[in-house]
Formats: sequence, C-alpha cells, structure tokens
Amino acid sequence: MQTRQRHTPPRLSKLNACLLAGSSLLIASAAQAQQTAKSEPAALDQVVVTGLRASLESALRTKRDDSGIVDVIKAEDMGKFPDTNLAESLQRVPGVVIDRDAGEGRSITVRGLGQDFTRVRINGVEALATTGGTDSSGGANRSRGFDFNVFAADLFSSLTVRKSSSADVDEGSLGATVDLQTARPFDLKGFTAAVSLKGVYNDLSGKTNPKASFLVSNTFADNKVGVLLSGASSKRQLLEEGFSTVRWDNGPSSGGWCPPQGITTGLPAGSTATTCGPAAQGVTRLPNTPENIAAFNAASKAENFHPRLPRYGRLTHDQDRLGLTGAIQVKPAEGTLLTLDMLYSKLKATRQEDFLEAISFSRTLSQGGKPQTSVLATEYGPNGELLYGKYNGVDIRSESRFDELSTTFTQPTLTLEQDIGDSLKLTARVGRATSKFSNPIQTTTTLDAANVNGYEIDFRANDRAPSITYPFSPTDPNGPLKILGVPVGSSSITNFTPSEIRIRPQGATNINDIAHLDLAWELIPDRLTLKGGADYKKFSFTTFESRRTVETMNTLPAGVSQASLVTALNGFGKGQSLPAGTATAWLIPDLNAIAAAYDIYCNCLKTGAAGGPGDFTLTSITNGNARGNNRAVVETDTGGFLQADFNTSLAGVPLRGNAGVRYVKTNMTADGYLATAGGTAVTAENSYSDVLPAVNVAATLSKDLILRGAVAKVMSRPQLGNLSPGGTLNTTGTLSYTGGNPLLKPFRATTYDTSLEWYHAKNAFVGLGLFQKNIKTYIQTLRTNIPYSQTGLPMALLPPGFTGEEVFQVSAPINTDGGKLSGYELNVQQPFSFLPGWGKNFGALLNYTYVKSKIQYVVSPTSNTTITDDLINLSPKSYNATLYYDDGTLSARLSGSQRSSYLTRVPGQNNNDVEGKNKTFNVDFSISYKVTPQLDVTLEGVNLTNQPNDQFISRARDSVVVNNVTGREYLIGLRYKF
Repeated sequence: MQTRQRHTPPRLSKLNACLLAGSSLLIASAAQAQQTAKSEPAALDQVVVTGLRASLESALRTKRDDSGIVDVIKAEDMGKFPDTNLAESLQRVPGVVIDRDAGEGRSITVRGLGQDFTRVRINGVEALATTGGTDSSGGANRSRGFDFNVFAADLFSSLTVRKSSSADVDEGSLGATVDLQTARPFDLKGFTAAVSLKGVYNDLSGKTNPKASFLVSNTFADNKVGVLLSGASSKRQLLEEGFSTVRWDNGPSSGGWCPPQGITTGLPAGSTATTCGPAAQGVTRLPNTPENIAAFNAASKAENFHPRLPRYGRLTHDQDRLGLTGAIQVKPAEGTLLTLDMLYSKLKATRQEDFLEAISFSRTLSQGGKPQTSVLATEYGPNGELLYGKYNGVDIRSESRFDELSTTFTQPTLTLEQDIGDSLKLTARVGRATSKFSNPIQTTTTLDAANVNGYEIDFRANDRAPSITYPFSPTDPNGPLKILGVPVGSSSITNFTPSEIRIRPQGATNINDIAHLDLAWELIPDRLTLKGGADYKKFSFTTFESRRTVETMNTLPAGVSQASLVTALNGFGKGQSLPAGTATAWLIPDLNAIAAAYDIYCNCLKTGAAGGPGDFTLTSITNGNARGNNRAVVETDTGGFLQADFNTSLAGVPLRGNAGVRYVKTNMTADGYLATAGGTAVTAENSYSDVLPAVNVAATLSKDLILRGAVAKVMSRPQLGNLSPGGTLNTTGTLSYTGGNPLLKPFRATTYDTSLEWYHAKNAFVGLGLFQKNIKTYIQTLRTNIPYSQTGLPMALLPPGFTGEEVFQVSAPINTDGGKLSGYELNVQQPFSFLPGWGKNFGALLNYTYVKSKIQYVVSPTSNTTITDDLINLSPKSYNATLYYDDGTLSARLSGSQRSSYLTRVPGQNNNDVEGKNKTFNVDFSISYKVTPQLDVTLEGVNLTNQPNDQFISRARDSVVVNNVTGREYLIGLRYKF
C-alpha cells in the first residue's frame, strides 16, 4: 500500500540506537566467548550442538523429512520457547504475520489469509481460544480466529505450520493448519526438571512484573510409565497511549454545521438556521461575514473529511496469565502407547480506557451533535483531509471505560497408539477443547462540558499526533467538566447529550469435541503405506450481551457532590514528543464512587418510570443494540479419509509423498433473534458436504536438493456472525429481511504449492516457495430478491396464507465469486561456520514473502458499485531477519520483523473507501549465558522500536484512526535445570 510522506517522529532515531546497542551486545558477547574458548582449549576437541543451534537443526530436520510443505519452530530446551509469545514466534515463519493487542501478538495471518481461515490444533485436537480486546483491535472475539495471547509460550515444546494440505489432516483451513505441541515425558530422558524466574520491566508504564515457569518430568517402571507437569505464570502491567479518532466523516452526510447568522438557504441537508438554537441556550452564532461564510462552506463541503471523535487517551492494562500442562504416558504392553495430555490456561485482565475528546463532530441533529457547532476557521488539504479547525459550540467529554475480562481454556486429550502385528498401526484420539470468555463488567462513565467555545485542533505539524487546544483547564475541579444529567439546572441545553453510564456485560463460549480413528497399513515396508480413518467433530458456539436500558445519567443523588465523583489522570505522554500544550492530565470519572453513589449494578428500576433516567435494568434480547450478540451455532462434522504414503523413484529420482482424499459432511444449526415482538427466537439449519483431494510430492533431485509440489481442494467454514438467522423481518408492505444467512456455503479454494529447497551445509538451507490459491467462493453482504423459502428462516414466522414462495428483498451475506491469491517466499538459514575462530558461532535467519490478491468488494448491499482491492488482512510484503550467536555457553539473538500495510475493512465506514493498518517494524533481542551447566542468566528486549499501532482510514488521505504505543519491555532472569 502506498502512503504519503509525513512527519517522522523522533522514535526512529531510537531505532538506530537500539540496533547499534543490540549489535554491540552481540559483538561484545562474541568477544567474551572467544576469550572463554581460549582459556579452555580442551573444549574445542569436541563439538556438542546445544541451545539455539540445536533447536534450529532439529526444526530443519523435521521440515526436510516431512512430505508436505511445513515450517517448524522448536524450543531450545524444555520450557524454553524462543519468544515470550506464541504469535511472536510464529511471525518468524515465512508467510506468517501477526496482529497485536495490548502490545503482544494476538492473531496471525498466513499467506494473506486472516485468522478466520487458519485452524489451530493443540496436541492433535482442534481448538479455538478467544478473549477480549480493545475496540480498535477487534474487541471480543466472536469468530473462528484463534487468540494466541491466551497461552504462555513456555507451555509448548514445538509448533508446526502446515501450509499444504493432506487428506489425513482434517479440513477447515484456507491459510494453514498450526499444530501446537506440549511436552511429554517419553520425549525426555528419565528425571528432568527446570525452573525459570524473570522480571519484566516496561519503560512506558514504569512497572516491573514477575514471570515464572517450571517443568518436572520422570519415567518409572523400567520406562513404561512417564509423568510430566509444567506451569507458567506471568503478570503484565502496561500503558497504551496515543491519539485516536474512531473514524473520519464528511459533513453533509451527518446533518451539516451551524451556519453564520442570517444564513438559512443553500445549506447541507438537515441544517437550517433554526436548528442551532438561540444564544440563551448556550449556542454562539457567528456574524455574517465573508470569512465566516467561507469557513462554513469549507467545513460543509461533501469532499472534506474531519475526525469523528478526536482524542488523546490512555489504556491501562493489568493482566495475569496462568498455564498448566500435564501428561501421563503408559506402555502397558509391547507396541501399545497410551497418552493423556491435559492443558489449562487462565487469562485474567482488567483494562481501563480514559479519553479526553470532542464528541460534537460527525453526530447528527438527533444525536445532539454537529448542528450546534460554529466554524471559526478551517483549513483542508487537497485530498479533503482536515488540517486545522477552530470551533465554537463543541461538546467536550472525559470518557472512562473499565473492563474485567477472563478466558478459561481447558483441554484433556487421550491418545492410543497400538501396533497390530508388524505392519498395522491403529491410532485413536478423543478430546475436548473448551474456551470460556467472560466480560462481566464493561462499564463506561463520562464527564461532560457543553458548548465550549474556542476549541482548536491542528494536524499541520504532525498528522498522527495533532495539537489540541481546550479553552479551559481539564484538571480544574471547578471547571466545566462535570456530570451533567437530565435536566441540567433549570433549563435544557440545545442538542446536548447528557453524561452517561453504559453497562454492557458479555461473553462467549467455544467447545470442540473430537473423536478420531485411523489405521495405517505398511503394505510394502518403507515404500508404501495405506491409511484410512474416520473423524467426528462437534463445535458449539454461544455468545451473549446485555445492555443498560437507558444510558443517560440522572441528576446527582442527594448529599453527593460533584467533586466526590471525579479523580484525575496524570503523567500522560511519557517519551512521546507530543505537541506543546497537549493535555498531560485531566479529570476522569471515579467509577467506584459513581457505582456507590448511584448503585449502578443493581439491575433495577430505582426511580421514575420504566425507561427513565433511573432505569439501571439490563436487557439483552429485547434490547435492539444488544440483540445481535445473543446467538449460537452448533456444527457437527462427520467424515473420513483414505491416503497412500509412498516412497519410490522415477527415472532414478527418489520420490516420496502422499495422495489421498477426505470427505466431510457438515450439519449446522444456528440460533438468533429477530426484532419482532421484542425479540423472537429463530432456529435455522443447513448442511453441505465436501470432497477434498490432496497430493504432496517431494523429489530428491540430489543429496541436498529437494523439489516439492502440492495441490489440494480446501474449504473454510463461514464466519460465525454471518450464520445467525437473527435480524429484522418485515411481512407487511415491502417484504424484506435484513440479517445473517444460515444457508451460507463455506469458502472453497484450490491451492497449488511448489518449493525448491537446498540443504547445502549442516544446519543451512535456502528455499524458494511459490503458491497460488484460486478462491472460488467468497462471502459479502448484498441485497437479493429471493423466495422466502430460500432464506433458511422457518416457515412458522410467516403470517397465515403465505406459502414461502413470496419474494423478499433480502440484505444478508451471500456466497460471491472470490479471486486469485498468489505469491512467493524466500527463506534462508545460514550458520557462519565457514568463518574462523569465534566467528563460526554466528548465523542468520532471513525470509521474505510477497503476496497479491484482488477482490471485488460491493460498496453497498443496494448498489452495483464495487471497489477492487486487496484481500482483508493481506500484507503484500513481509520479512524477518535474525542474527544469532551460539557457542554452547553464550547464546544471543537480534531479530527484526516488518509487515507492510494492510486492510481491515472494505468499504470503509462513513463514506470512506477502506480502513486498515500501516506498516510495522518490530525489533527484539535475547541473550542467554550459561554460568554453569545447570544455570543460565537471560536478558531479553521486546518491541525495541516502540512500534505504534497505526491505523488509518482512506487510501488517498491515510487519515489517522489510532496511533498508540505500549513501550519497550526488558526481561532479566535466571533459569536452573536440575
């Protein structure tokens, strides 16, 4: 994506310092290692590969031996995964990029296909872990994407990214299947144990928090029984600070601005002189001068856009993560292995979001916004982006939101591996993966100042961090920021939105039950193996949300003062080089005091009539704003596969691989609520089947050169939100339905992969991979005219006399044509073993991925206009580079990852073409020194570039939506292996 040149903040100079510092650490460490080597010459007589080089060698060997196209990451040692976060390890894999929330990796995109198109298995069982995030990062996860931040990385021993499909790997992925594996006792030798303790410091929050992990494993009864237990616990306290706008909007579509005195004609639709109200009600009308008329006309021009909610803000994150794994393995007889894997993870968090914002912009007359605002001066760029504005009659708000969040994940898995004679092997597996996300408290409170005159915002010096001037002190307890209820004093304020209390508890539960059975028959030893198997999966998804019936505030309770309900935020903007005059402190609501004064969690009608300002009742199905998030989906998938694994030769060239076919039938039931009669429960059903052939071939052209090819048909089931039969049904007048579509078919594609891999030296590798995915079906929301019987809704919803053949106007997701996705990957793993002395302990890991795809997006369900653009979440370019040093005593890594900009919504909201995120570049390092064979000292740095979460709207304008930073993190610790 092309973006214009803009102001370069000072943080880039810090990047250079970070890179120089990291390089100095590596050089200094290498020099010390050289001195150590010289003092112990006997150690040079033998080569023992350990640490980072050992994990790289093991992962590369696994990649080379696999019949498909895979990438593998392995822990250097037990409980010693290479990154603090699983997603951040995955971004080292070619073609994998990540999205972050609260400063850590949350979700992944593989070869341009987002998290909804990637499946994750843990110990062989499909799993779906979901949690809540900030609104700017997607909020609560109610879809099929896997949230990797639920788990501590220390719980896992390896991860595998399967980029090509095979019949024996169950369906559901267009992008990749990611296999996560926890440790097992038979993978270790006898009694082993390790413990790790770290302190984690964040330079923005100034907080230091603990992180600990352990693993203990042993085998008994002549190695016929093994038991393993591991755990990891960590706490994170960090701040996320910066500027945001929510969205950008153009004037006339939202009701226009308050015109100068005497101007009543030629105004944007919805604006007249009378809508502004008299000055006695707090509205300042400007004199009818040429300057004021010019400013008004510029602001009202349809092509000009301004920020909807310009604001600086701080998000305070407090997270506790606990994970436990257990494994019991038993060999009761020769050829029999029984394994019980258990995984538990708990992520608990609180998040407070505090913003100082102007709420009048982009609000219609009915919402009490823009028509009362007068334009004193304004300046727009050639592309229509607001550069500067000064206004009267602006409503200012201090908004504070507090969330309690938790995700509890559990997964027991029982696996039986049984040899039957010399040539047959049976594998059976059952498991249940359960993820329960709960957000029992999501409460927003506000302080407000009505019709403030002289508000200024200026983007001319920095389009990511504007100068904002408030004509009052935001920290003055006697100033205009206060709780303004209904009524305010003895009179109302024109078009004013009172202070609010929003209460929105919500949650989601995902359950995956699986049963798998397969039989492998080695028909020709080491040459041909036939496999067949059956699978049963049941996926259950439920989500709920409630909201307060009325969200405006009441007047102050008797005996309660304004001052007792507010507190202050201080110290905003540390190290961010914000414009001079930016508010670094402001008054915020004191939630605890407000909760006590108003008894806001009573879930009751305390005063006034139902729906009045004293109504704290929570409603869900009957609440139109919450109804859509009360829904459920149950999918039952039954199927099986046949596959032949072969190892042969053709014209003297060794060939190995597999060829097979998978069949699966999906039966789906979806529950939702229509907006009739205060919420009418609706259940719909659908079923479809898929035949999915897959072939993988690897040709060993020479001892070190492998050519791979793969072709397959794949499918990925529709997003969960699109399947709900809920919405609005109109059976009188114009027959219509607006909502989800339970009759959606899955995304389907044919994939082609090839790669050439050169293993030219020990632990060295150069690879080029080419891939193409012909996406045959996509899903977009369109309006179609179809008989009611084809909507998937039950006939019982129709009035008497309807047959189901009546044609309805349906605005809902439908299957549309997809498009072609193609690209290539370059991958290099190179130890510098050819260098003399200590130089041979260096090495590098490099990869680069290019992806392109064009999809035709419909601008509106009722329009034929389309936008041709990239697939959502697709970054056309990404790369990773790691320089490492490892001599068995000292190990060090310096890594950089870049992801180019990508889209998150097409079309964009509020008359914008697209929304997305700008490119990111993250730098991390880690150093480990082995003091004794048992004791390691570690030092790590994460996000050394303090990379902003830079979100934009509009390709032409690149207008800022979010530009937040979370600071750098440094970890220092000890690890002891018994």
